[in-house]
Amino acid sequence: MIKKVILGLTAGIISGLFAAGGGMILVPAYVYILKIDEVKARATSVFCILPMVFTSGLMYYKSNYIDWKLGLFCAIGGIVGGIIGAKLLKKMSIKNLKILFTLFLIYASVKMVFF
Repeated sequence: MIKKVILGLTAGIISGLFAAGGGMILVPAYVYILKIDEVKARATSVFCILPMVFTSGLMYYKSNYIDWKLGLFCAIGGIVGGIIGAKLLKKMSIKNLKILFTLFLIYASVKMVFF
């Protein structure tokens, strides 16, 4: 129980601080610390991100940091992308998911450091 709360706390802090991190923290933690299978870990992570996003979004709203027009258009794309991603998750092998996720994290890290 304590591990699960600490994982949620860590993901929440990173999500609130960097506006990212739920999946980057929770998926590997679920798989390697809690020993949950890859697909269930990803699905559970998406479910857990909702309250973190709501809470962080409320705090950003109170500080007037939200660009509503941009957010609305991205949300529409995110809904469509989420449906596509959830369907692809069912069809991809665990090995390919790991490779794709790792490449994404490397790409994002390089972009953040150098650009």
